[in-house]
This record gives sequence, C-alpha cells and structure tokens, in this order.
Amino acid sequence: MDLFENLISKIKGEGKKIVFPEGNDERIVNAAIRLADEGIINSVILGNEVQIKKIAKLDILPNDVSVIDITKYPKEEFEKMVNSFVERRNGKNTVDQARKMLQDVNYFGTMLVYMGIADGLVSGAVHPTGDTVRPALQIIKTRPKTTRTSGAFIMTRGDERYLFADCAININPNEQELAEIAVESIRTARLFDIDPKVAMLSFSTKGSAKSDEVTKVSEATKIAKALAPKEQIDGELQFDAAFIESVGLKKAPSSNVAGKANVFVFPELQSGNIGYKIAQRLGGFEAIGPILQGLNQPVSDLSRGANEDDVYKVAIITALQATL
Repeated sequence: MDLFENLISKIKGEGKKIVFPEGNDERIVNAAIRLADEGIINSVILGNEVQIKKIAKLDILPNDVSVIDITKYPKEEFEKMVNSFVERRNGKNTVDQARKMLQDVNYFGTMLVYMGIADGLVSGAVHPTGDTVRPALQIIKTRPKTTRTSGAFIMTRGDERYLFADCAININPNEQELAEIAVESIRTARLFDIDPKVAMLSFSTKGSAKSDEVTKVSEATKIAKALAPKEQIDGELQFDAAFIESVGLKKAPSSNVAGKANVFVFPELQSGNIGYKIAQRLGGFEAIGPILQGLNQPVSDLSRGANEDDVYKVAIITALQATL
C-alpha cells in the first residue's frame, strides 16, 4: 500500500478536525476542500466565506468544510477564548493584549486547537515559520519532559522509508535537547510504521575522533537511552557505520543499531538541513515535512513554497498525530 493510502486508512472516519488559518490562499482552500470531499478530515478554514467560495469556484462548500470569519466570531465565544488565553499565558499578557493577539489568524487558530474545537493546525503557506511556531509554543506548549519542539522529515524512495531530525528548528541543541529530539523522533517514526532504530550521528564512531562535538553526541546518546531504555538507540555513529551493515560490523560490532538504522538524529541543524537536501536532490528521496515534534497537540508548519499536494499531505500527517 502507498504510504499516504496507508496513513489515510488510519484516520478516515475518525472525524479529525484540522484548522487552516490561511483561508485567503488558493493552495490552502483547495487542499482543505479536497480533504473534506474525500472524507479524510473535517476542514476548518479561517477567512471570509464569500472569498473562500470564489477561490474554490464553488457556490456551496462541502458539508465537512466550515468557515470561521474572525471578524464575525460571536462576542461571547471570543471572550471565552480571550480569558482562556490569558489564563494559559499565566499573566504574561493582559486581556487587552490578548484581544489584539487573537485577531491574528495563527493565534486564533492555535486557540481553537488548545480549546478542543479543532484537533490540529496547518499553517505556513503564507506566514514565516515563527508565526506558526510561536503561538504553538506559547499556548499548546511542549509535552512533559520535552523542553522544545523539533522538526523531522520522512524520507521515502520506493519502499524505503527513513526519518531525519532535527532538520528545521534547533540550530545547535545541547546534549539534553538532542536526546529529547531522539525520543520524539521515535514517536514520529512509529506513526509511519517505521520500527525505530536510532542513530545519533557524528563524524566519529565510538570514539574514533575526539572533540567537544563528538562528546556532545556521546553524552546525548546516554541521556536518550536513559529516557527511553527499551528503545534501540546508539551513538556516536558516522552515517556509513549507521547505514551500511558491513561498515557497522567493522566500526561498531557490538551495536544493535549500526548498519540497521532508520532514524537519523543529526548533531545540529546545519548538518541536518544539508543532509536531507542531499538525500532529496542527489538521492531522489521525497522529503515529507517538516513534521513538528514534541508539542502537546499537533501544529504543522508548511514551506511557503508548498503546493496544494504538500498541504494535503501535511494535513493528513497532522490528523494522524492527533490520534496519539
């Protein structure tokens, strides 16, 4: 079964509700309507209904598409949202500040998720990453024992399927943060039916080189194993030792991951971003993501260069995350 056919089979009929704050964008509107038409999710589009119908070239929207115009949102419901936001922010914002902030579609949409009105959010086709991630961190926040969110990519080519992280968010994570990224990547991998074998990547394998960078990965591996003692995690490993069985046997013969890894945790963002793009452009892999990890409820950040099909796929992943 095709990857996305498999993912759709897991969420179809679940009635998951995904909010799309960017209802003035053709890619968003058409993907949201397609998802609802196919019975995959219930789409909530933020924007002007007349404009949305015009973009979609429809006189009537499908039953599983609802439109919320923030400017016409019932005052009583809006005040409930304001009060909930102020409470969640624990006094960091006043009521007047909250009213102003919630006029922003990403803050409003994130509050719909936090309040249980929607199950997840997909944004970023128009807005930069910070505009999507900031409200999520302030309102939804990270899961217990996770200090920050991270961004993973599922890399697919034919029957091959791997996970790369962090390739999108954290510039230079420390040992604890790197370990948390590894553990969160295990959760994400299982969503895609990957039996996770996690390699903590470095330019060294098991002490073959000495440097602060190598020590960071080695220490992160120890922390990750303590956080998830039943999981298969090992490091530090060079990519060839992690991926090629013969090299793994030679360089790390006692490892239960070397030569078999399918989840690759990069030591910092620079190498992660370069690595997934090399696999994509030279290796012919499809890169699906970034998938935001570590949040209490799912929020997904699109690339501003995303097309309609990208929006469609990311929304499916977001709905799948909401089943956890």
